[in-house]
Amino acid sequence: MFMHANVANESNTSAELTFQHQLSIYLKDSNAYGNTYFARYFEWQGICREKWFYECISRDMLQQEGVFITKHAQQDYLQETFPFQEVTCEVNTYDVKRCSFWLEFRFYANGHPVSVGRQQIVFASHTKQIKALPELVLKRIKRYEMKK
Repeated sequence: MFMHANVANESNTSAELTFQHQLSIYLKDSNAYGNTYFARYFEWQGICREKWFYECISRDMLQQEGVFITKHAQQDYLQETFPFQEVTCEVNTYDVKRCSFWLEFRFYANGHPVSVGRQQIVFASHTKQIKALPELVLKRIKRYEMKK
């Protein structure tokens, strides 16, 4: 089951808000060794990114104004996870600029960090020309910004 909550940031960031989303690990998410397949974390980044944007930034995903392009994505693995564990993902932004921003994804199982990832997102027109994010959207994104 997926759920989310906007909560005051309880991690080591100075952001006004931190987005949280709960994920469940199933057998389909595991590899031959019984631990979570590494690519699932990239899939979960996408799920959490879309849920955060839909719930916290803009329900229409700015479809009329442009597109979001993932310029960079990375995932660092800290500890194995296994089927039937619950994983919480915390999402914050950083290095927010007029046309782009970074997202940080922190994954926890049983209260312990298991992985951390990041994505650089660029906003562009439908013809793929980089363009500025609307001011209201930038303001909302900055509420989740942590200082690095």
